[in-house]
Amino acid sequence: MTRISRRLRKWTNEVLDLPQDVLLDLPRITLVGNKELSVENHHGVRHFSENKMVLSLSEGSLEVEGSGLMIRTILPQEVLIEGIIVNIKYIGTGESS
Repeated sequence: MTRISRRLRKWTNEVLDLPQDVLLDLPRITLVGNKELSVENHHGVRHFSENKMVLSLSEGSLEVEGSGLMIRTILPQEVLIEGIIVNIKYIGTGESS
């Protein structure tokens, strides 16, 4: 990201007071207990099984592990996962699992 682009984003954020997830295309993750997970601003499902799910993000991926996992809702920018969630792992760009 160029210096001008960073300055413009910072200025826009200060003036408009927008949330960081909207401005920077960051994921918004909401966990309800260990039974329901909502992920906004994802870029697709890489892997899905009953025990593991991997979502693509703008900068890396998100791994969700558990049992009885199922996709309740999937939209272009949001996915809702239900089941018993035991582990959530963010893997940023440049990191390996």
